[in-house]
Amino acid sequence: MRADEERLIADMIELARQHGRYGYRRVAALLRDAGWQVNDKRVERLGRREGLKVPMKQPKKGRLWLNDGSCVRLQPEYRNHVWPYGFGHHRTDAGRAFRTLNILNEYSRECLAIRVKRKLNPTEVIDALTDLFILRGVPGCIRSDNGPEFIAEAVRDWIKATGAKTAYIEPGSLWENGCCESFNGRMRDELLNGEIFYPLRAAQIIIESWRKHCNTKRPHSALGYRPPAPEAIVLMDRRPIMH
Repeated sequence: MRADEERLIADMIELARQHGRYGYRRVAALLRDAGWQVNDKRVERLGRREGLKVPMKQPKKGRLWLNDGSCVRLQPEYRNHVWPYGFGHHRTDAGRAFRTLNILNEYSRECLAIRVKRKLNPTEVIDALTDLFILRGVPGCIRSDNGPEFIAEAVRDWIKATGAKTAYIEPGSLWENGCCESFNGRMRDELLNGEIFYPLRAAQIIIESWRKHCNTKRPHSALGYRPPAPEAIVLMDRRPIMH
């Protein structure tokens, strides 16, 4: 056994405890980020030996296709080109439902915001987007899935007035919003299914903390196992000032 193996396994077990749905590649990326010089194969071998196996997932759902067999999708070309958004849902411990509005940057895979409320309506969507437009500027296009909140004329008219476009398919077809589908599934798998939320405020705090972790720490496979928006550490110059 290598001299460092015991400490490495301890770190692997701690990461498995914190992020039970992460596979060995994502765990290896986090270990390297923490300073370990370790490759994926070693993490896989040690994880198998220690029984650190990701539980079997449920079967994936098939994608929704148009009648002609095509799947219409606008591909993002730069950071603020396409912002998709969609709804999630869950319940607090008392059984009361709450919903989440998840807004993403499809090019960078960053989660821009998650709004957690008992009920969400077009006004909430406009309010959340307004905050982001002020902070980040107006994106090229807003993409969303279908549903009463998303096809509301008030939302569509507001988006158009800001100068953004909507990736909208006429009634009878579908919004093709795979980025949000993937994010919502990851959020349920890695967070919602493993948490008990008591008051709504607790859900808001825990979900916001998870959003920040996803952006700054969680390795993303589509980005070469790097986080979408890693934290920048600025080292202060501690040298004495010379007079």
